[in-house]
Order: sequence, then structure tokens, then C-alpha cells
Amino acid sequence: MTTATALVLSAPVAAQETHPETGETLAENQSFSYRLLDQFPTLDPQLIEETAGGHVSRQLFEGLLTQNLDGTLRPGVATEWSTEDNQTWTFTLREDARWSNGDPVTAHDFVYAWNRAADPATASEYSWYVELAQITGAADVIAGEAEPGTLGVTAIDDYTLQVELDAPLPYFPQMTVHYTLMPSPQATIEEHGSDWTQPANIVTNGAFILDELAVNEFFRLVPNPEYWGADDLIITDVTGYVINDANQALSRFQAGEFDMMDDLPAGSYPDLEAEMPDVAHAVPRLCSYYYAVNHTETGHEALQDVNVRRALSYAVRREVITDQILQAGQAPAFNFAHWATADFEQPTIYYSELTQDERMEQAIALMEEAGYGPDNPIQLDLIYNTSENHRQIAIALSQMWAPLGVEVTLSNFEWQSYLDIRANQRFDLARGAWCADYNEASTFLDLLTSNNDNNDGRYTSEEFDALLAEAATADDPQPLYTQAEEVLARDMAIIPIYHYTQNFVLDPSIRNWAFDNAENNWYVRDIYRVAE
Repeated sequence: MTTATALVLSAPVAAQETHPETGETLAENQSFSYRLLDQFPTLDPQLIEETAGGHVSRQLFEGLLTQNLDGTLRPGVATEWSTEDNQTWTFTLREDARWSNGDPVTAHDFVYAWNRAADPATASEYSWYVELAQITGAADVIAGEAEPGTLGVTAIDDYTLQVELDAPLPYFPQMTVHYTLMPSPQATIEEHGSDWTQPANIVTNGAFILDELAVNEFFRLVPNPEYWGADDLIITDVTGYVINDANQALSRFQAGEFDMMDDLPAGSYPDLEAEMPDVAHAVPRLCSYYYAVNHTETGHEALQDVNVRRALSYAVRREVITDQILQAGQAPAFNFAHWATADFEQPTIYYSELTQDERMEQAIALMEEAGYGPDNPIQLDLIYNTSENHRQIAIALSQMWAPLGVEVTLSNFEWQSYLDIRANQRFDLARGAWCADYNEASTFLDLLTSNNDNNDGRYTSEEFDALLAEAATADDPQPLYTQAEEVLARDMAIIPIYHYTQNFVLDPSIRNWAFDNAENNWYVRDIYRVAE
């Protein structure tokens, strides 16, 4: 384990005693700290593939647009954006945007970053996102059939970016908030290669810069004096602590060691809410928890049988997971896209209307039809990343499956190993969760298309792919989304478990938190601490 430290910039203290808008008395200490369940594998915007790195990237980098506290769009590097047909988009960039080394942020930085994301040489797990955004030429570049640099994104001049899409996409501006489409500093990347995100090398354009990093321990951010909104920052430094054990993390929060933690210990929320109503919070979050099924030959041969996959899903007593284990307002899931997704009507899936006894009866019959049962058991390997909550859910499901003649070996791995194992299909079943990259149902459903790099179970369906392709350009995609969800349920492409809430604890002295952002996108530039 090594610690790399950049040139330390002295963090300013709050310049005013009261908040300039609310008039609240500010605390003398304006540090903010929080707990991470896992160490983020990278801070490279075009290589990030998970939420821990995503949260940090929003502090370090700024895309064309960002979000208000309620998730609505606000200017980022771009101050204006317009289109006449939802297919050609023009973004006007602010001329006072600067990289942390003082260089201007220009339209060329976005052209470079977006082409880099699509370039097969980058090996981005999110290259598909560029294609999902309908950017012209993305599919050919990603497939290696066209040269990087041929995307439909053009720097008209230093401060005007034009984007051409293959089809009209009215929510394209929402997609630019995502880290994959954040700018990247070409000169720094070319100079330092894969080490460019180390504290001594990194150049960022967001409100903060990376000051210190100790892998699997902590990281520290300090304000970026070159940021265009630096004068409005109140928080003076940010520290994130990597703590895998949820109970240990909660104890440390209660001891005042940091200000915020999510992924609370399973079942702890009701007591926390009763004891500390101003500290414990539960709000809708656009994430769905599921088990990925390995559809390839490296998975157990029984999983190739749809009856086995259906039996496993039917046997899951979802209310036990949500109401007895988690106890924080999560909703049982029988479909993939989260019920709170904007403009999405949750479909009624056939087996959701059965009683649990009826589902179990059908599950046993399906297993018998497939030739399995207690007299001919199946042994499955289930992997999950280190977390007490994931372990409890895995144990519960293994017990629910026992009457079907399913014997489960539970294997937990630290985050990076888990991602590698899952990405290379070295599992039978894998704990999975997908959080919205933008607030539209395709952010969930596209995960299971054949060409999506994050489709780790390698589910493949031409029918499903065609529905998603048609939905991308439909005036009303809802009927197509309903059909797509029905196909997933028919094939049991995944085993849906529950739809998230964001349950967390937050020091009540921290104000201006993004409680109403269902994507759980929060920006430290917005928050401040009041005097107690």
C-alpha cells in the first residue's frame, strides 16, 4: 500500500461568518468527510464504471452540465445549450473555465475525451454509453471499424461544441452529466499515461483537486483555486474513508469521525430513524439490486435452462429481503427499471401477482421439469463484493433455494477482484446493482443489450435488442419498455431482487444536501456546515 501526495495547497477557511444567501451562522470548521464501502479502482472519467469513483469524479471534474439539488440540469462548463431538432446540439462554453494547472478548458477537451471513451484502445467499460447517447459514428469507432476522432462531435471554436446524433434524443443534455462525457486533459494523459490520476500528476477542472490518496484507506480533496466558481465554495476540504464493515463504519460515524455514510447495516434503519430523526434519511434512489446469471458456457449448465432461471427467481421471497433484512423502504422488484424513473410506468410482471406460496409451487415444478431437485441437486457458485448486507442477502437466498435442490457456495471478494471476476464470467450467479446514469428507463434496460460491456451475464436476445433500438427513437417509448421488461421476465435474464432507497446518515450540521436528487448525484460545492 502506498500513499502519493501532491503539492499541498493550503485550504482556505470560510471567508464569511454567515451564509451569503440563508444568513445561517457558519461553523468555523468547514471540512466534510464521508465513508466509502469500497476503494474506487480509478478516477479516470473515461474508465470509471462504479458509483464510488463516480461520486469523487463529480467533485474533481465538471462536464458540460451538472445538476441542481433536485436533479434538474444547471450549467457546468457549458452556459447555454440548444437544438432545433433534438439531433444537432450546440453547447456554448464559459470562457472562465480552467484546468487546475491554469490552462483553459475548451471544446477540444470534450472532443478528445469523448473520442477517447469510444476508442477501443482505451478499453473503457463505458464505451457503450457513447453509442447509447446516439452520437454519430460511435458504433463504428467502438467496433474498431472507424478511426477514433470520427465521432459526430466538433469544436466549432474553442468555446462552441457541436454534437451530431444518429437520431433525435430529447434527453441528450441529461446524459452529458455522466462522468464518461466529462473532459480530460490530453497533455497530462499523454505525459503520464495510466499514472495521470495520481495526486502528483492529476489535472482536473472541477471544484476540487486530489491532494492525497492511500489505497483502501482514504483520500483527501482540497479546493481548486482555478475553478470558475472557487469564490463560492464554503467547504475547505473533503476526506473519504474506505471502510468495508458497515457496523464498524456506523460506530465510527456515531463517534463523530465523519459526516455521512450510506450502505447502512441491514435492519439498522428503523432504530436509527427513531433515535436520530434529524440524522437518518431514506429517499428514493434510482438503483435496482439483482443477481446476474451467467448465460455463457462458463456458468453452470443448468442455468442454460430457462425453467431453472425462472425457478430461482420465483423462489425468492423478496418481502423478506426488503421488510425483514433491509428495513429501509426498499421495494420488492420483479422488473429491472426502478419504479421512480421519470416518465416510466412500471409493468405488471406475471409472477408478481402470484402469492409467494404459488410462486414456490411453480418453482418446484419448473425445477422438476428441468430434471433437478433434492434428489438431483445443483451446486451453484454465488459471488458478491465484501459487505455484510450482501452476505446476509446471499445467505437468505441460498436458504430460499434449498427446497429446490440448489446448493450454493458463497464467495466474497474485494471490489476490484469482484469486478474482474464478474466481467470475465467466472461465476454462476453474481450480486449486481445498477444505478441510473441519467433519469430515463433506457439507463437500466440498455445494460442487458448484447453489445453492452457491463452485461456481465452475457444475456443475448435479438428481440430485446430490437425493442431497445426502436425505443431510442420512439416518440413514446413506454410500450416498448413494457415489452422489453416482459422479454426479460420471460427469459429470466436476471433475477431482480429489490428497488433501492437511499438510506443514509448525515450530520445535521451539513446543509444543502441533494435529498431530492433521485440519481444520488451530490456536489460538495453546494454544501456547507452551520454552527451548532
